[in-house]
Amino acid sequence: MIQCKRVYDPANKNDGYRVLIDRLWPRGIRKEALVFDEWCKAVAPSAELRKALHSETIDFAAFQHQYQEELKKAPQEVARLAQKAQEGTLTLLYAARDTTQNHALVLADYLRQAL
Repeated sequence: MIQCKRVYDPANKNDGYRVLIDRLWPRGIRKEALVFDEWCKAVAPSAELRKALHSETIDFAAFQHQYQEELKKAPQEVARLAQKAQEGTLTLLYAARDTTQNHALVLADYLRQAL
């Protein structure tokens, strides 16, 4: 099972393996305060792509396509995270405010296809 959760939401015993998937550390959170198992920057969108989405230079559909292309360049990390999801619950942690259009949702779908 793969789920997405904001880093600002409390940890839950059902979260399983918790992976921070942002390239930058989330604002307002001390490193020792965040409950997570790993920080996987390798599957985060590139800075250029993230900035293009936030500045609305590209729409979410274009972001999604370009991000999936970036993920193809990290097959080992994708396979490893997909394996974690097969073993139990995988929670992808992200800091974005938008809970309906963000990179965690794109990554979760990508990982589900890799299973």
